[in-house]
Amino acid sequence: MKLNGAQIVWESLVREGVEVVFGFPGGKVVQLYHTLPEYPIRHVLVRHEQAAAHAADGYARSTGRVGVCVATSGPGATNLVTGLATAAMDSSPIVAITGQVGTRDLGKDAFQETDITGITLPITKHNYLVTDVADLAMVIREAFHIAREGRPGPVLIDLPVNVQNAVTEYEYPDQVYLPGLRPKPEAPTDLLHKAADMLNQAARPLILAGRGVTISGGQPELRALCEKGNFPVVTTLLGKSCVPETNPLCLGMGGMHGEAYANRALQAADVIFAIGMRFDDRLTGDLKAFARNAKIIHSDIDRSEIGKNVRPDVALVGDAKEVLARLLPLIQPASHSTWWETINGWREETAARDILNKEQERLIPQYIIRKMWEITRDNPPIVVSDVGQNQMWEAQYFFHDRPRGLISSGGLGTMGFALPAALGVQIGNPDAQVWVVVGDGGFQMNMQEMATMVQERCPLKIVLLNNGYLGMVRQWQELFFERRYSATQLFNPDFVKLAEAFGVRGVMITDREGVEPALREAAQYPGPVLLEFIVEAEENVYPMVSAGAPLDSMITRP
Repeated sequence: MKLNGAQIVWESLVREGVEVVFGFPGGKVVQLYHTLPEYPIRHVLVRHEQAAAHAADGYARSTGRVGVCVATSGPGATNLVTGLATAAMDSSPIVAITGQVGTRDLGKDAFQETDITGITLPITKHNYLVTDVADLAMVIREAFHIAREGRPGPVLIDLPVNVQNAVTEYEYPDQVYLPGLRPKPEAPTDLLHKAADMLNQAARPLILAGRGVTISGGQPELRALCEKGNFPVVTTLLGKSCVPETNPLCLGMGGMHGEAYANRALQAADVIFAIGMRFDDRLTGDLKAFARNAKIIHSDIDRSEIGKNVRPDVALVGDAKEVLARLLPLIQPASHSTWWETINGWREETAARDILNKEQERLIPQYIIRKMWEITRDNPPIVVSDVGQNQMWEAQYFFHDRPRGLISSGGLGTMGFALPAALGVQIGNPDAQVWVVVGDGGFQMNMQEMATMVQERCPLKIVLLNNGYLGMVRQWQELFFERRYSATQLFNPDFVKLAEAFGVRGVMITDREGVEPALREAAQYPGPVLLEFIVEAEENVYPMVSAGAPLDSMITRP
C-alpha cells in the first residue's frame, strides 16, 4: 500500500506494539499530528518537551517496553536533550522522533533548524536523519531493535517535513540486518566455572547488583543464587528492588550515601561478584582504595564496561539473567557464618546511630519516608524519586520489594525528572499506585506537568519535602565550604495553592502528628494529591562519603 511518511511513522509504531506516545506539536510535525487520529495510539500532551522524554523514560523503565516521544524541530528537539542524556546514562530504551526543516533547507539556517543528530550523537545509542521516505520503514524497524536489544538506550529519528509528506510503497521489514550489532554475547563456560570456584571458595563473598539485573528480568535468578550460596547482596541506587529489600540477605544500597554496613562489607569482602553495574564513582569512591582485598568478577552485557573503571579477575560478558541462570547450578550451598556475624554486627552499629531511633520531635524527611513505606507495604507502590537529598532519603528509608519499584535518575542526576517520569510510569502501569518523592527545588523545574497529570487523570501521590533550600548543595556548603550558603536558599511559591490551581488536591503538613494521617488519606484518595511537608531546613543525609574519598572514610551523623 502507498503511504506518506507521516502515515508510515504511525503504522510502523503500531506494528512495534506502541500504545502511547508523549509529545508536543509544532510546525515541523504538523503532518505527523494531522495523521495521528487515524491510528490507535494514545497521545499524551506534555507541557514541555523535556517532560516528554522523561515520561517516555519512566514508561520504559517501569514496563520494560520502548518509550516514545515526539517533538518539533529546533527548540522542540533541543528540549529533549536532557531527557535523552538521562535515558542514555541509565540504559533506558526510548525512540525519539523529531521534526526537521525540509531537505532543501538543511544547512541553511532555516527557521527552527537545528542539527539535532549532531547534538545528540554522544547521548544516544544511535540516531538517524531520514532524507528519503523509502528508507523510513527500515529506519523505524532498526531504531526499535537498537533501542531495546542488548544494553538498552535512546535512539533518535530526525524527520524532515518534506519526507513526512512524501509518498512511497509501504512494507514493514520482518527483520533487520545489522552485522556490527551483537546485542547478546554469551559468557564462556570455562569462565563461569572459574567464577563459581572463586565464590565457592570465598570466606567473605558478596554480590554487587545493578540495574542490568532488572533490565534482563534476572531478579528470580539473582535471589535464587544468593539464597543458595547465602551471599550478602549490596545494590547500586538503580539496582534497588532487584532483590527484595526486606530479605535479610539484602544489605541495601552502597556508595556515597549507602548504608554504612553495606560499604564496610564491600571494603572487607574477599570476592565480589558485580553484575549489571558499571562501577561508577558514586558507588566506588576512590577507585584505588575500593575493595582493596577482593578479587572481582564482573558481568555486564556491554563489553566496553568491563575493565573501564575496575579491572576484574574474571570477566563474564553476557545478559545478566542468562549468566545468573548458568551460574546457579555451579554454586555450592554454604553458611558463611563468621562473615554474617561480622556483617550483622555492623548492622547493629548502624541501627544504633539511626536518627529514627533518636529523634522524636522534629519533622524530618527520614520519618516521612519510613511512614510512607509502612502504610504502603501491603500493596507496594512504584516510587519515582527526584534528585538530591530527597532521592537519598527515599533510597535509605523506603524498602523496595516490588520489582522495578524505584524509578530515579542515577547517572545524570537530573533535577525535575520525577514528576514527568511518574506520568509515564502511571500510564504504563494504570493499576499501580505511583508515589512521587521530590524536593522543593527539583519540583519547580517541571511542576507544569501537574496540568498533564490532571488532563490525563493520573492519580499521582506527590510527597514534596520542602526545606527551603537546594538541599544537597547546601549540605556540601555546610560540610565543606564553611556554611556559606551561596545561591541555595529558595523563595518558594505556595505549593498548596499552586496544586489547587492545577486541579490537584493540596495539603500542607508541619508536624509529626500530621504525617501518617495525611499519607493514609492520600493513599485512599482516588485522584492526584500533593502533600507538602515543611521539614527541617538543615537536616543532612548520612552517611556521606566525600567525592574521591575511600568508601570506608564515611562521614556519619555527629
